[in-house]
Amino acid sequence: MIDRRLYLPEHSWSNDPERRTGAGIPESVQFATKPRLASEMITAALEAGITASWVTGGEAYGQDPQLRAALKAHDIGHVLAVACSTRVRINHSRTPARADTVAGLLPATAWHRQSAGYGAKGPRYYDWAWIHIGTNSHRHLLIRRNRSTGELAYHLCWSPTEVPLSELVRVAGARWSVEECFQASS
Repeated sequence: MIDRRLYLPEHSWSNDPERRTGAGIPESVQFATKPRLASEMITAALEAGITASWVTGGEAYGQDPQLRAALKAHDIGHVLAVACSTRVRINHSRTPARADTVAGLLPATAWHRQSAGYGAKGPRYYDWAWIHIGTNSHRHLLIRRNRSTGELAYHLCWSPTEVPLSELVRVAGARWSVEECFQASS
C-alpha cells in the first residue's frame, strides 16, 4: 500500500458541516467518487516514478468509463469487475450484448479451469472464459464461474499488448490479496 484518500460520502458527510467539523474533516476534502480517487492515486504514483503494468478492482471501478480511459491513456492494463448487465460489443464490435447474455451463449469448450492464486486452503480454482470485445485482441470480457455454485462474475479487460487468458486470470486473482491488505490495515 503506497497511498490513500479519504472517501467522503456525498450526502451523509459532504453536505453536513456539523458532522465534518466534529470529525475534523478539512474544507479542502470534498466529495469525489471512488474511481476518481483511484485515478488521482494512480496518477500521483506514476508522477512519482512508480511503474505499474496492471490495475484490478471491483464493480465501482469497472463501471467507470473515465477510469478505464485514464488507465488506457497511461498504457496500464486493467481487469475490472463489472455488473452482469454491462453491455459489450462482440463480433468485431458489430453486435452489442449484455455480459450475462454473452456468457449464456458460450459453448462448454469456452471454459478453462485455472487457479486465481492461492488462498487459505490452497489454489482457488474457477472456470474462466474470455471473449474478445471491440475490434482488436486487446479488449476482453473475462467471465469467472464458481465451480460449486455456478455463480458468474464479469470483468472488462484491456491490455496494451496481447496477453494469454492465464495473465488476465492472474490479475483478477490479485484483487483478493488487495482486499486482505485492506482488512489487515483497518
